[in-house]
Amino acid sequence: MELNKKQIYGLIGCPVKHSFSAAMHNAAFTHLGMNAEYKLFEINPQELKYFFHRIIPLKDINGEEFSYNDLHGFNVTIPHKEAVLEFLNETSSAAVDIKAVNTISVYNGSEFKGINTDFLGFTRHITEMDVNTGKVGMIGAGGAARAVAYALKVKKALELVIYDQDNQKAKLLARDVNSWDSTCSAYAVDSIEALNLYDKTLLVNASPVGMQDSDPLLISEKMLHKDLFVYDLIYNPSDTKLLMLAKDQGLRCRNGLKMLLYQGVLAFEHWSGIDAPKEAMFEALKGEINASDNT
Repeated sequence: MELNKKQIYGLIGCPVKHSFSAAMHNAAFTHLGMNAEYKLFEINPQELKYFFHRIIPLKDINGEEFSYNDLHGFNVTIPHKEAVLEFLNETSSAAVDIKAVNTISVYNGSEFKGINTDFLGFTRHITEMDVNTGKVGMIGAGGAARAVAYALKVKKALELVIYDQDNQKAKLLARDVNSWDSTCSAYAVDSIEALNLYDKTLLVNASPVGMQDSDPLLISEKMLHKDLFVYDLIYNPSDTKLLMLAKDQGLRCRNGLKMLLYQGVLAFEHWSGIDAPKEAMFEALKGEINASDNT
């Protein structure tokens, strides 16, 4: 790594201001004494192709401008995880199957390689908690949901039922899951009630519903049962309405903070080629959570 030239990494998405990724990665850079910085870049869907073609100015959410030549890698969040595929020069085999990318490295100045560390982060977290992934209900069918579905394939889930307000999107994901060499049988449903959570062991919210205070609670109390684990990929706020309901009912549940950590560790190692300082990164995330919960 050049000592006299700061390397820039970041996150592209819309919105991004809620993200804790900058705190996590900048803590890692500081811990290791690296001349690098992680920034948040808000890129709307209409701007995405201009970002990859370096036509628009590269500005972070504070308006500070950077050179594209200094950008060495970036993460991808809502709503771009699927759309970025068409701009990549190289894509990992898992990301090809998932049809979504969350980590991109820049090489030869303007070429892009995409991988998916989301599915590995989710896999590691649910394995750590010994979650029963036998029969799963999932809300959402976007890029994050695709990563979760692939993780469930790895965990040898038996059934995955998917609801998304865009039913066609849910059907396409179910079709893809069924095309993988997997033990998992997947199908889409057209309502939350049709997830039939009464016989599920895991409920995953892989949609952005719950990020805003005004968002509705999609699950009712009567749908829950004591053997259901509730996992919400949202980590900010740390307690969504869904997680608060699960806690009130005494269910095991978690938010996506550890998934964020583990995918971030893998992204860092992909970019840098060195072991990530996991504890320093997690402390930074916990600091962000505490600050957010106290505002």
